[in-house]
Amino acid sequence: MKYLVMLCDGMADEPFEELGNKTPMEVANKPMMDLLASKGEVGMVKTVAEGLKPGSDVANLSVLGYEPAVYYTGRSPLEAASIGIDLKETDVTLRCNLVTLSDEENYEDKTMVDYCGGDISTEEAKVLIDYIDEKLGNDIFKFYAGVQYRHCLVWANGDKDNVSFTPPHDISERVIKDYIPTGSKVQPLYDLMKKSYDLLKNHPLNQKRIAEGKRPANSIWLWGEGTKPVLDSFYNKFKKKGSMISAVDLLKGIAICADMDSIDVDGTTGYIDTNFEGKAKAAIEEFKKGQDFVYIHVEAPDECGHRGEYNNKVKAIELIDEKILTPVVEFLKGYDDFAVLVCPDHPTPLNIKTHSSNPVPFLIYNSKDEKNSGVDVFTEANAKKTGEYIEKGFTMMNYFLSK
Repeated sequence: MKYLVMLCDGMADEPFEELGNKTPMEVANKPMMDLLASKGEVGMVKTVAEGLKPGSDVANLSVLGYEPAVYYTGRSPLEAASIGIDLKETDVTLRCNLVTLSDEENYEDKTMVDYCGGDISTEEAKVLIDYIDEKLGNDIFKFYAGVQYRHCLVWANGDKDNVSFTPPHDISERVIKDYIPTGSKVQPLYDLMKKSYDLLKNHPLNQKRIAEGKRPANSIWLWGEGTKPVLDSFYNKFKKKGSMISAVDLLKGIAICADMDSIDVDGTTGYIDTNFEGKAKAAIEEFKKGQDFVYIHVEAPDECGHRGEYNNKVKAIELIDEKILTPVVEFLKGYDDFAVLVCPDHPTPLNIKTHSSNPVPFLIYNSKDEKNSGVDVFTEANAKKTGEYIEKGFTMMNYFLSK
């Protein structure tokens, strides 16, 4: 039996005026998702438990079958694992975004212009993060370059319980004054953020970006604090040999911590220009080499949601369906038995440009147990109408793998 998870990050949404008061899932042309939904099980699943923040960390752990209340120690430690950082038990890690802030004199008066630093490349970002580490790093704080705008700060002997941060993608186009980090131990970290602006605003790389009409990555923004993660092996937990295919450090880190194979694909960006075809080919190769389970994560719908790019969010869903899901399912038809799970991790509604903790639609297709679901189009509204509801998202994986 082969198992495929097609995780469409942030795909779920709310009716949006510019789309004729429809959701991107309702507008998108996605024949394979709709076909699988019509012959499978469709419903809603609560991937973010009450009291938890609706991040991709918590939600993807839940979809993978790891109860966040038991396993979750923070977002950045999972990303640190992907980067290859050997964490101590006493370390606290933080996600370190490269962002674009406006140019008001006082730091607190600046606006979050772009949470991803003008789509800065991994190569450019490394120059800036290495520079920040040279100027601000020491025995207590160490900066590590990651992918594109996503990086990591390790705080030796840190105290994550007495600091509180706001993710930068939650405050797009807002003045940051109301979102300054808080907590009794936060001042040294906030000082790093302020000093980074003074260091980066006139950096030659940023001056070059401005001359080219690009946004400068002129500040770091810290968030996602956590401590060293401990996940049970995916194989020991489910008796399936699993692979993860993703462009982002978070999912790669989850895979590494769960002893899954993390597969790198050239040209993956986490955005709508990612290498969709390459992800499909990589998944097929993983099945060919004997893997039982492949988890394909695509960030593009989420990124488009954060940016309010409604047409691109529709396009991202269509590209996932056409370039990834369809060829992989067609390949899987060569096996007698296979099952497919398609779902988002969380909603990223266009009207708020950030995550929500609402339940998300799912479909489960089993090649040896086709049925008439009564759902012809896979959408949020149609999934709700079935009455199927999984209250504890982390239980869905066991259910899926029992097929």
